[in-house]
Amino acid sequence: MSEQRDRAREALGHGAFDLVVIGGGALGIATTWAAARSGLRVALVEAGDFAGATSSASSKLVHGGLRYLAMGPGAVPMVRENHAERRALGDRLAPHLVRPLPFLVPVYRGGPHSRPILGAGVMLYSALSGFGDGMGKVLSARRAVEYVPHLRTEGLRGAALYYDHQMNDARVAITAARAAAEAGAVLLNHVEVLGLRKRGSQVTGVELRDRVDGSAFGLDASVVVNATGPWLDKLRRMEDESASPSIRLSKGSHLVLKTDTPWRAAMTIPLDDVRVSFAIPWEGQLLLGTTDEAYEGDPADVRCSQADIDQILGEASVGINPEALDRSRLAYTFAGLRVLPGGSGDTSHAKRETVITSGSGGMISVAGGKWTTFRRIGASVLARVGESLGRDLSRAFDGVPAALPGASLPERVSAQLGREMPSLPDDVLSHLATHYGTVSHEVLAMALDDPSLLDRVHPDGPDIWAQVAHAQRYEWATEVDDVLRRRTTVVVRGLDTPSVRERTGRLLAKAIA
Repeated sequence: MSEQRDRAREALGHGAFDLVVIGGGALGIATTWAAARSGLRVALVEAGDFAGATSSASSKLVHGGLRYLAMGPGAVPMVRENHAERRALGDRLAPHLVRPLPFLVPVYRGGPHSRPILGAGVMLYSALSGFGDGMGKVLSARRAVEYVPHLRTEGLRGAALYYDHQMNDARVAITAARAAAEAGAVLLNHVEVLGLRKRGSQVTGVELRDRVDGSAFGLDASVVVNATGPWLDKLRRMEDESASPSIRLSKGSHLVLKTDTPWRAAMTIPLDDVRVSFAIPWEGQLLLGTTDEAYEGDPADVRCSQADIDQILGEASVGINPEALDRSRLAYTFAGLRVLPGGSGDTSHAKRETVITSGSGGMISVAGGKWTTFRRIGASVLARVGESLGRDLSRAFDGVPAALPGASLPERVSAQLGREMPSLPDDVLSHLATHYGTVSHEVLAMALDDPSLLDRVHPDGPDIWAQVAHAQRYEWATEVDDVLRRRTTVVVRGLDTPSVRERTGRLLAKAIA
């Protein structure tokens, strides 16, 4: 069992909590972190792994929302706020995890947008970000190909250039969870909610079962927050059996393709007046997506289907040459669920907004949101918690971000690691710096007694076995997928061979013993 997990399990047995958060995705972790920093005694419980569902199945973007500008002047304040949060994450909160990336929007003959319109759009977009990343502009077709070597040039009239950020969402989640724990929160994964404790109709806590050892236990809390994403209404019905549906789900699938030619920029490929396709250089590969279709099945069963693969590759071919989209390059697929407010109509036109409600038993439910503004959403939920507690917690969000553990410019960390351990390959050094920042020293310390932990997990990837040991000791990792899919990048590179999974399992079992 994870040492971090052991400590959390013991801490949950002592006393009552001001707040219990159910759900360890982006919003649950953000709320927990904000609550701990505000002085509340807070616990977070997650049925699976942290960011094990929707929050690790995103497009890996931290962005202002260029396409929102097409919605009209009313979208301008939202885009400006998104930019402020994007810059805070990339500049101060987590510069090792959230990195700037130029984007191209190709303009094709007969396409949905013209060069002048896109030029004006990226200029406004840059202005709303305070021109912090440079000025958006229109490039010639020849210049655009210098950024994206696989750009389809047939009918290409040019491209608009703008800037956003990208991230590894799973690593951001785990790092933010650690920040919450360091602020005093108690977080535990692989714990399912069996029911809600009540006094009369008022929700006063949760009944739980530890999926690792099978034990049942409960927690008392003054306030309970439901941040379970696609399972939101299931929890609401535990509070009130007659609760009507409040959300609907939209499935978004993605593909990860191997590439042997580096891209200098990502692409936002317009498909029509609303929808776009993304092609993003990510983890040394090419990330493609996404779909947007209504989903009514079990959230646990969401998968990227063959039809999704066909759709994504077809849409990407609008702007990418066929050789870069060969199916033999496919390394990994994944799908997640967007949580949208209940209603009718096409999910692609539904509002992407966060809705915070209080149920008949006082449980606070939060639905929707995105990684870009997760910190601000957590503060908004905390303000609602404060109302329930009769305390003013609205100032928890002061606009000055607390840095996540490891926060530092990755180039400086990589250079320092190289001087410390000159035998490590450059790609390993860069990988550690961009996934752990200064916490890389803690990772490498795992190999002091066992130098074999400096070996690569797989010869074709930059992850090393010290990361596996570190995930078990410091990052609540309990199962093989916790490590290979979310604490490292082994699975997303298609490198989780049977031998890799077997050795990972042995390391986890050895640590438990």
